[in-house]
Amino acid sequence: MKPRPPRIARGGWLDALRFIVGALIILYHFREASPVPLPQLHPVFDRGYLLTDFFIIDSGYVLARIYGDRLAAGQASLRAYARQRLLRVIPAHLVVSLILVAIVGGAALAGVAPSNPRWFDWSQLPAQVLLVQAYGVPGGQGWNAPTWTLSALIGCYLLLPWICRVLWRWPPVAIVIGATLLVIGADVAATLWLGDPIYRLPMRYGVLRALPLFLLGVAAAFYGSRVYVPPRRAGAIGVGAAVALVGLQAFGAFSLLSLGLMTVIIWAAGAVPVLRRSRLVEHLALMSFAMFLTNEVSRIVWFGLLDALGQDALSAGVRWALWSIGFIGAFVAAAVFRYAFDRPVQTWLNPSRRAGSTRRSAAATERAMELAAGPGVAAAARPGQAVIDPPRA
Repeated sequence: MKPRPPRIARGGWLDALRFIVGALIILYHFREASPVPLPQLHPVFDRGYLLTDFFIIDSGYVLARIYGDRLAAGQASLRAYARQRLLRVIPAHLVVSLILVAIVGGAALAGVAPSNPRWFDWSQLPAQVLLVQAYGVPGGQGWNAPTWTLSALIGCYLLLPWICRVLWRWPPVAIVIGATLLVIGADVAATLWLGDPIYRLPMRYGVLRALPLFLLGVAAAFYGSRVYVPPRRAGAIGVGAAVALVGLQAFGAFSLLSLGLMTVIIWAAGAVPVLRRSRLVEHLALMSFAMFLTNEVSRIVWFGLLDALGQDALSAGVRWALWSIGFIGAFVAAAVFRYAFDRPVQTWLNPSRRAGSTRRSAAATERAMELAAGPGVAAAARPGQAVIDPPRA
């Protein structure tokens, strides 16, 4: 018998990648708030759009590995699948949005004005709260801007059953080639008609940006579930792709090629079996969704407070120390949100987890759901100035 590709599992390289990229996303959002803006040290710090694209590709890969065969065969309940995907995202999103509104609204009542009022235009809030800002709907700018990724990915999640039914009829290599050509063609079309390449379209075109990249991840998943590659070879390919990606970024963006290398890295991480599951890596990866949702709020609160206290008068060394505390604090806030709110709410929203006869199956489902949830970053560089300043004349 031919060896079969391993199933993806928690606590391995896929989880490690999610946390590493999630940490880089926080660094990207904090880049302009440092005493010396990080892009002045190297332009790579302004390429956060590639981190967003990583998570879009990764979401397609993970969901297709978990659900693809059952969705393609019509063996999974579409209603249950859609419910799982929506409930995984929406409650946490609404709570974080409410927290941000309370902070900004409370500051306004206290007479403290935002330093960037355009990022807190109340007319922009409804589209963002409703997660429709990625579909050309007016509004959705500012506030917790990275949520445009969730808006776009919800559409991709809901399309996945039909995507799998179509793609699973074709040979794996043909699907990979087709998905690659689709991304290249979408990039040419986006550049000609919308004025931006596919990999950094603004949030109002978010679904047009996300869908080809999501399909690229789905194609990698189908290939990874059908074509066996010895783990050592897959690991070597993944390491080689990672080295090449870092080398390219040292000299320039090379965005399309970087997308391909990131896809290879994700595929390779899934092709290497998890022989020794790391509980620490698993927990860090499960925290990545909370990191995505809360890091903007952490940045707003921390640097708004520092500006109100007059941080500009402090020495560079002290400001770097305070910046580092804020950066680390974003991880702490994400952990608190994850374990104090998100995890208990997900347990409560899944009644089957409380039934003894189905507890093990439901717990596995929740782990699969959380493995598939991923963060993102804003579509374009957003100034990292503090949001709340002392009142000015």
